Amino acid sequence: MAKPADTRIAGRKPAAKATPKATRSAAETEKIRAALAARRDELRAEYDQTLSEITELQRDRLTDSAGDDQADTGTKTFEREQEISLANSIRERITQVERALERLDEGGYGWCERCGNPIPVERLAAFPSATLCVTCKQLEERR
Repeated sequence: MAKPADTRIAGRKPAAKATPKATRSAAETEKIRAALAARRDELRAEYDQTLSEITELQRDRLTDSAGDDQADTGTKTFEREQEISLANSIRERITQVERALERLDEGGYGWCERCGNPIPVERLAAFPSATLCVTCKQLEERR
């Protein structure tokens, strides 16, 4: 006996679940919003501080580069790339938190963007800007 074909197409989201999403109280929503906003503000301050340090280090490198050999130049280039990578990582985390705030406003916070199932509270506690449930995140990381 043949099995029914899977009607889902790779890359498309499955249809939303028929069960209604549980709603949070206004107090819970505000508590989450405050925590996310505080995290965003911390990250912005860290990002601004990192950019300030990068600018200062660049200025110091320009005035202190006379007589550098190839190894010194290579080391300075590597350090600069590391600093820029750190700043980009912080910027990405800011974007994730801002997206979580948008999802909170839209009513989608705490629900997996891929399968529509609730994201476990433990996962949200550990990673408040999570957009995927554990199962979907594991599948994404395997690709």
